[in-house]
Amino acid sequence: MAVTNATPLIALDAVVIDTETTGLDPRKSFVIEIGAVRIMAGQVDVAQTFRSLVRPRESIPAKSTAIHGIDNSKVAGAPAFADVWPKFSDFIDAEVVVGHTLGFDLSVLQRECERNAIAWKRPRGLDTQLLAQVAEPNLAGYSLEQLANWLGVELTERHSALGDALTTARVFQALVPKLRDKGIRTLAEAMQACRTLSDALAAQRPAGWVDIADMPMREHPVRSLDRFDSYPYRHRIRDVMSAPPKIIAADRPLANALSRMIAEKSSSLFVCPSGQEEQPLPAAEAGIITERDVLRALAIEDVDALRQPIDQFMSRPLAVIPTEAFVYRAIGRMQRLKIRHLGVVDNAGIVAGALSARDLLRLRASEAIALGDEIDQAGNVHELGKAWAKLPHVASSLLSEGVPSSDIAAVISRELGALTRQAAVLAEQRMRADGRGEPPCAYSMAVLGSAGRGESLLAMDQDNALIFERGEPDGPEDRWFAEFAVHVADYLHEVGVPYCKGGVMAKNPQWRGSLATWRERVAGWITRSDPADLLAVDIFFDMRGVHGANALAETVWREAFEMAKGQAGFAKLLAEAAGDVEPGLSFFGGINTEQGRIDLKKAGLFGVVTAARVLAIRHHVLERATPRRIAGIMALKLGGEQDLAALAEAQMVFLSLILDQQIDDIEHGRPATNKVVVKRLSPTERDLLQRALRSVRHLGDLTRDLLFKD
Repeated sequence: MAVTNATPLIALDAVVIDTETTGLDPRKSFVIEIGAVRIMAGQVDVAQTFRSLVRPRESIPAKSTAIHGIDNSKVAGAPAFADVWPKFSDFIDAEVVVGHTLGFDLSVLQRECERNAIAWKRPRGLDTQLLAQVAEPNLAGYSLEQLANWLGVELTERHSALGDALTTARVFQALVPKLRDKGIRTLAEAMQACRTLSDALAAQRPAGWVDIADMPMREHPVRSLDRFDSYPYRHRIRDVMSAPPKIIAADRPLANALSRMIAEKSSSLFVCPSGQEEQPLPAAEAGIITERDVLRALAIEDVDALRQPIDQFMSRPLAVIPTEAFVYRAIGRMQRLKIRHLGVVDNAGIVAGALSARDLLRLRASEAIALGDEIDQAGNVHELGKAWAKLPHVASSLLSEGVPSSDIAAVISRELGALTRQAAVLAEQRMRADGRGEPPCAYSMAVLGSAGRGESLLAMDQDNALIFERGEPDGPEDRWFAEFAVHVADYLHEVGVPYCKGGVMAKNPQWRGSLATWRERVAGWITRSDPADLLAVDIFFDMRGVHGANALAETVWREAFEMAKGQAGFAKLLAEAAGDVEPGLSFFGGINTEQGRIDLKKAGLFGVVTAARVLAIRHHVLERATPRRIAGIMALKLGGEQDLAALAEAQMVFLSLILDQQIDDIEHGRPATNKVVVKRLSPTERDLLQRALRSVRHLGDLTRDLLFKD
């Protein structure tokens, strides 16, 4: 995938360059050596380097030779710049470039291209000298030697082009976590941060260096996602699967399978253990026999194959997809596994239907389709970050296609769940590598809040919890999972999902525990009388398991709703703990802004979500998504149906405006937030926003009224 502005630095593909020259004035100097090394997915690849001496048009001054050791005799047989440039340009291949005092190197290269009538295109780039000033403004100096010493990087062949490029690459790699601690995670954010160093840039301009502030922020044209079929992102597996599942026992002869496929016009059958054809089929026990399997058996064993049992020819384990997954997930999985059939499973892991390539024939895959499976298959944090970087571009393309913001939020949420799942997979591998062994018992890693509801946008942090089968607080099981959860949180943070400021993460004891511990904890919440004790508790009721034995998460979630059923006082305390929405409109109906922006989470979205959640808890509406909760409450006919419908519409407006703003902010190197620039809004959008803000003005009164109705 081409590097985008949203690519995290930890997963960046780039080329680190350095030049040795005849002098220090880029307007007059000539290149005498070029060196470069690739960074792939944030890792220095010492196997991919470029190095070439260059024969200059003038003699090399002795004072320059004293620095880099290159004299006229060494370059006498070297190629001219015009002969070196095509090979060097191919090596860069339109990548992001990184350098130490990069403006000097680019200026020299640009001047050489001009002398040789070679077309020059200024690349996107990052200067480690400037990045270091962003990361630590109080260093005594920012030379390559000083940075290497500060960061513990070994100098390599100092003042040779390739040696300095290698050192710079390692310096850049060491700067990435320090920049992350400053909230700078992506390529665009790093470029924008460098632009703010006005004093440093002002010192470079008189020297004739390329102005980093003038380097392009937008990526070079890449394969567009603007014309892909958005159907896979609008529809879930349950919309296209075949149900109920067609099941046959493993001990039946292959002839029976062939007869059923013909009679039922099916291309596959699920295979169950003998004698269990009428029982629910767990995916872990299932196999599959397809028409291709039958044809292959006949080709190898002729008609004798028809008398043999199906289990001789079936495939196991069964590849599956959840009913609630989006269709693009199935397309990506089939492409990766090179298969044409998937089993569809419900929340309990029971086979609920079938999905075939034939069902998906009219759907077109695209570059974005691979997003989900790239996350699932990431073998380390760098690959995980590279896959995750696609998400803003996918969201932008879906928005331009007219896909509703609620559907885009659901896609983002599903991938955040997948990211958390893969972080857990990597954390298990880390525990094994560290000699900590396998998980001591079954467990479920769960997401909470917007990810659980399917309403995440691009400004997110971690909200997760962990439920394990057995064990006491601070017992051996809990200690294993505590260490494991720290790795999960660290991986997510490195990829670009920051630690939760409120501490809602499984690495913290209050968001981790056995099934028994969780039952006791939830019971304690419901009997509490102080709203201060219930801060962040509300998002627990959005819980969705994403990894492991997710029946544990589902059990805790359902039991919590059962315990809270009819507990109006508890629901009221949750509402009070969440607080009121900030007024989004002035007394005269104008939009309240701060520095031209309005925080639509605080002024509206948060209030709608909270009201729907506490009313769902109070009236036992077993749904996670806010629109479904509102619909469930309306179905109870408690009153206020018109106001509730207006809240559902308001949520869509808030989601759409926030998402559009976040995409724009990410593109321009600004951290994504929930604050929308009002001047960007069209007159229609402004009218919709004012109407949405009016609908939440009396949200507190509506919530209190419906809390105490039966």
